Amino acid sequence: MKKQITWLGLALLALTAQPAAAQQAEMQYFRHYDQRGLHMFETPKQDSVEYKGLAVRVGGHFSQTFQAIGHENNANMILNTATPPQNINELKRITPGFNLATANLNIDAQLADGIRLNLVTYLSSRHHSETWVKAGFIQFDKLTFLKSAAIDNAMQYLTIRAGQMQINYGDAQFRRSDNGNGMYQPFVGNVILDAFDTQIGTEIIFQNKGWLGVVGITSGENKGVITPGPQVPTDPNKNLSPAFLVKAGYDKQMNEDLRLRLTGSMYHTASSGRNYLYDGDRAGSRYYLVMENVNATAASPHYSGHFIPGFNDNVTAIMINPFVKWKGLEFFGIYETASGRSHAELADRGVQQISGEVIYRFGRNESIFVGGRYNQVSGQLAGAGTPEVSMDRVQLGAGWFMTPNILLKGEFINQNYNNYPAANRFAEGKFNGFMIEAAVGF
Repeated sequence: MKKQITWLGLALLALTAQPAAAQQAEMQYFRHYDQRGLHMFETPKQDSVEYKGLAVRVGGHFSQTFQAIGHENNANMILNTATPPQNINELKRITPGFNLATANLNIDAQLADGIRLNLVTYLSSRHHSETWVKAGFIQFDKLTFLKSAAIDNAMQYLTIRAGQMQINYGDAQFRRSDNGNGMYQPFVGNVILDAFDTQIGTEIIFQNKGWLGVVGITSGENKGVITPGPQVPTDPNKNLSPAFLVKAGYDKQMNEDLRLRLTGSMYHTASSGRNYLYDGDRAGSRYYLVMENVNATAASPHYSGHFIPGFNDNVTAIMINPFVKWKGLEFFGIYETASGRSHAELADRGVQQISGEVIYRFGRNESIFVGGRYNQVSGQLAGAGTPEVSMDRVQLGAGWFMTPNILLKGEFINQNYNNYPAANRFAEGKFNGFMIEAAVGF
């Protein structure tokens, strides 16, 4: 216990030694990168910022985590061909320590009245330590250059996005951690079945008096692809298909104390060279090396603690998200069902997810919060005759916005792996412990 307290003290000291952010100019139709961005989903249609000409805004996100997690399993010994042979089901030994700091560079440009460009670059991430571009898109909330009164009237309710961008499937993607950006997430780790990807395409968003609608078409890939990729056994001449997404819902501040939001989303693609809807987070999981075998590195595999269904050919996914905020108390839920298959499979498989989190925010400007989340995923593993397995997770967390730009948070996590066969590394597996994260956003 004394050793754990020492580690906790060192972690808190290091994590809170973070830089402060400078004042930034305002952008039109914009989600702030600090505490002001909480509880925002689609960007608003209120024209609340005066256009004063071309402007460029440079910001960033930085996160540093301390991890103290243990893991165990009861899988059969399977030896590889190395010399000497290794048991590939033996788990990597992990100890308390600091993970790699992650960072995002955020560039926004106001190109014209109602037209904004966004570019996010990962400067450091778990999976790619080198700098690389996450995504970039252009957003139109006005089209005044067309000089059409009818179009100007329509654009009071419409937003158009085009580029390689984070797709608007479900509402969980608005509350998740995104590499260096940990400001919107009340916990440290994202949900087990983490729907997130950047794809090339266009989305049209409608908002009016609380009603919300989204239609979009994308490439179905997270990079440029013009070849069909692996062919499925049932159709050797199959070509790439676009992905389609739709969302509908209602989001209204009912009175000073109560906000209600309910949305349903669907994503579908008939054929992909390599679809990444459920493994598109190239930055990687917050839980480093948990349940990984002796040959794993911190960088790869990078989806530790997640469920990856392997729907890399076709996928159809539906997500329903309720959100209720009454004063400082909020609830956010996920019900998700998806089906699909890999290029090597002849039939679709299914996976389901439920998640519910309750957060209570209090103090001046709701700068302190506590909460809990329960998350459960079940589905069939790839391959004919494979069993249905499940994972369940409990997260208990708390956080403090020291300033609107600086967040310190921590969580206790316990995750179990159920019904995995004895030959699988996850057989009777579990991990638990605590995480501490300091995040800066501006």
